[in-house]
Amino acid sequence: SEEQPMSRICDFTNSYFHFRIDLERQPAVTVSHKPPFTMNHVRIQLECRCVITDTRSGEDTQFVLGAACKTERVGVDRDVWTAPNADFNPVVSETDFLIMKCWDRCDKGVLLYPPSLGVQPERQVGRAAEAWVLHRTDLTWRDGKVLETVEQLIDAVFRNRALSARTEFALDGRYRVALEYPVKTLNVSDRDGHYQVDTGPVLFPDLSLGEEALIANLRLAYVAHNAPDWAEFLVNVPTPLTEEIAVHHYSKPQRVKAKNTMLDVS
Repeated sequence: SEEQPMSRICDFTNSYFHFRIDLERQPAVTVSHKPPFTMNHVRIQLECRCVITDTRSGEDTQFVLGAACKTERVGVDRDVWTAPNADFNPVVSETDFLIMKCWDRCDKGVLLYPPSLGVQPERQVGRAAEAWVLHRTDLTWRDGKVLETVEQLIDAVFRNRALSARTEFALDGRYRVALEYPVKTLNVSDRDGHYQVDTGPVLFPDLSLGEEALIANLRLAYVAHNAPDWAEFLVNVPTPLTEEIAVHHYSKPQRVKAKNTMLDVS
């Protein structure tokens, strides 16, 4: 049989984003409590790589999504978790950051520290150099075997091979989007010869936000597909529970024509 083609892709198991807060050099602008130490260095494993190409300018911009954590006080003897607590989801490019913090409801009104900075945005966007004294993205690459048939994919699943995917699609007639992400959950049927990816979180550009900075239009999403030419995303958006209360929830489906590539990265 012919040898399977290879494709270079991010190795998410060994790829990280680092940032450092050093209060002796620069005030913090993203925290909601008084830090117990003057310096904190954070390493976060990556969940998704997103490259957006502006077809008008030809410019490529890379964004990476870090793994979620919870808002915390680092190095304390007790009461680690801040109250009220939030999910913390960081996104960074080479120059900018987007920090998404989701509390038990939208518009919680949690103040930044110091309180003179005002209410912490649920989607805080800024220049990375103004938030951290150091930030870097360390990507590791590997050559993955392209799984060209459903049979090859099912065989890789049964042999417990690590899988990643690349999903490419166009947006708004102007942008090309290429997502890379580890496939953590999927369904297969060797009897019926089908598969379905259901995994995340990944990044999805929601241009309905209308923000000038591309990073400010990114939302969290889950992605599903069972064919090579389309994908459906379930996007995390403010979702009303009552007239007065909304929560951040994966509730907005978005379907795109896409090119999906499945890869064995073991």
